[in-house]
Amino acid sequence: MMVKAKLIAAALAVYAAPSFADEPTTAAKPEFDYAAREQQVASGDMRIQPLKPAQASSEMRALTKEMRAFFRLKGKITVANSGSNYPHPSLLYNQVKIGLDLNRFGMLPPRQRELVILRTAWLVRSPLEWGEHVVYGKRLGLTSEEIERITQGSSAPGWNAHDQAMLRGVEELLSDHAVSDATWATLAKSWNEQQLIELPGLVGAYTMTAMLYNSLRVGLRTENSGFAAR
Repeated sequence: MMVKAKLIAAALAVYAAPSFADEPTTAAKPEFDYAAREQQVASGDMRIQPLKPAQASSEMRALTKEMRAFFRLKGKITVANSGSNYPHPSLLYNQVKIGLDLNRFGMLPPRQRELVILRTAWLVRSPLEWGEHVVYGKRLGLTSEEIERITQGSSAPGWNAHDQAMLRGVEELLSDHAVSDATWATLAKSWNEQQLIELPGLVGAYTMTAMLYNSLRVGLRTENSGFAAR
């Protein structure tokens, strides 16, 4: 049994997930090139051509209209930025709906929800998601200084204990796919059960959206400044 335990421990050590905690840049770990990433995944040179508006179902057109109204999206939809019209109707509809419903009917307070979404968008390196939610987050009261600190993560000075735990929860979910006991205990001091459940759901939903938009190479709207947005 002792030998088996040691083998399991060794395997876990080898598998240990990388940390998303921000560390000083070293020669061995160069700073990530966000400009190159944006050029790579948000060029608008889409790998799969989106459907034309007339080809979308009436349900999808109605949902897109609701989404644009809720987030006050006024920019023109072009072939390059029509990410919410890719040709997979069931996936498209449910991807857009879960994101919209978490924003309209979610249990987290709006400002806290945006902290979670923005930290997720930064870590999954989605310029489209980041830029859109900087605009929306500022409408909900986030400041440019807070948005800059989100890029630095939970280790940045200035967060209160709850905000720090929320950001750390995002980092844990994306590095280890689970919220730690210490982070959960801190969040549970202020959040109810539904809010605790919503955290991994929100991170998961926006990670899925980022993976789709990054992989399809959906372009940015004119109003979206991508990773430069603050």
